[in-house]
Amino acid sequence: MQKFGAWTGQGVTFADPAPETPLCVIGDVHGCLPLLHHMLQQVPRDHRIIMAGDYIDRGEQSAEVLRCLSARPDLTCLMGNHEDMLLRFLQDPVGEGGLWIRNGGLQTLASFGIRGARAQMSAEDLRACRDRLQEAMGETLIACVAQLPTSVLSGNVLVVHAGADPRVAPDAQAEETLLWGHPDFCRIARRDGLWVVHGHTIVRAARAQQGRIAVDTGAYATGILSAVCLDGGAPRFLTAS
Repeated sequence: MQKFGAWTGQGVTFADPAPETPLCVIGDVHGCLPLLHHMLQQVPRDHRIIMAGDYIDRGEQSAEVLRCLSARPDLTCLMGNHEDMLLRFLQDPVGEGGLWIRNGGLQTLASFGIRGARAQMSAEDLRACRDRLQEAMGETLIACVAQLPTSVLSGNVLVVHAGADPRVAPDAQAEETLLWGHPDFCRIARRDGLWVVHGHTIVRAARAQQGRIAVDTGAYATGILSAVCLDGGAPRFLTAS
């Protein structure tokens, strides 16, 4: 059993995760609104809630999840790669639409009432689909998504969506790395004692090891949404199902 307070991995010793204030980081929701509601009910009231990104796509209630989160100014919501793909589709539907639609965008479009989208569409159809989505989302919701930050640093805890370059300081990370991950993230331990809490990569159960805390348990496929509470002691995991 891991002895908390003396985490060791790849020759590096980590103190317990110790944010400046208690945090609860919730993993990828992917359009699963009931799981999100259930999870929010479990979070201790004194914990700052950080959402790790990927609120949309794959799940059937993506629009509802976005609207729910946008109405909660008490939550800190990070950008995920799926939100990034949505924004790129809105900016360049012909160039970016295929990637997004093949990776769960169809469910998001349907949740906004846009039917008839397909994995393969003509340039004209993609532009029309983008126009309908812009109208359905509205300027306020689009701006809310576009303004999402890519990371939060608190004490020795860095919260991101996908991962971080283990050789680069928190404030020098490339946006693409934070949204899409880095090939060395899960292979090389950081040397600065920083814990990185992340989603993006599905794990069987949320876990903490070698300076990394993974909280994406594939809610849209498994029916289990996970989170971690950090208050200076041993990480405490929550699940909603």
